[in-house]
Amino acid sequence: MMFTMILFLMIIMSFLLIITKHPMSMGTTLLFQTILMTMNAGFFNHSFWYSYIIFLVMIGGLLILFIYMTSVASNEKFKFNIKSFIIIPISFSMIMMFTNEMFMNSFMWNKSEMLNILTQNNQILSMSKFFNEPFIMIMMMMMIYLLISLIAVVKITNIKHGTLRQKF
Repeated sequence: MMFTMILFLMIIMSFLLIITKHPMSMGTTLLFQTILMTMNAGFFNHSFWYSYIIFLVMIGGLLILFIYMTSVASNEKFKFNIKSFIIIPISFSMIMMFTNEMFMNSFMWNKSEMLNILTQNNQILSMSKFFNEPFIMIMMMMMIYLLISLIAVVKITNIKHGTLRQKF
């Protein structure tokens, strides 16, 4: 039930991302989409560490986009779109229709099959497999690569040039 609710909310957020035109509303839609995606990944793994890392990486990228958009288009007006107000009640009614228990049993699999699939996924997608013997070297090399690229980016950027916006 929770999985389907999150899935349909993700679909609605995808439709809202298409409709929005302002960068700030796109950023908030991406933020909510990221939260829903990490919640979905955490429910499947029964460990929220992997989804927490995904969330932090996505939030870091969104913060960089936020800084760039506020420096380039800081004075742009935010307008409400009438289409989004029409789509929200329609999407809410679709969510209520799809999460109805009777409709769920006739449309998708029943609960015992879903529990069977979830328990099989938990045995396969254990987080300890990432840190076993064959994968520990790959993980260490990825961490070292990320550290070296972080140091390279810090050395390449020069603080004396100022902001991202060019002065004309």
